[in-house]
Amino acid sequence: MATLWAEQIVLGKKAFNQVPTLLKEKVKALLEEYGRTDLIAE
Repeated sequence: MATLWAEQIVLGKKAFNQVPTLLKEKVKALLEEYGRTDLIAE
């Protein structure tokens, strides 16, 4: 599920602040892995 959220954020369809609390850390780690730390914003 975290991967889906990360992909949606990269595509511009979702924002990091929309990620459910339980998934935020995993999504953040994935975005960092993708080199897209610019998309991590509360």
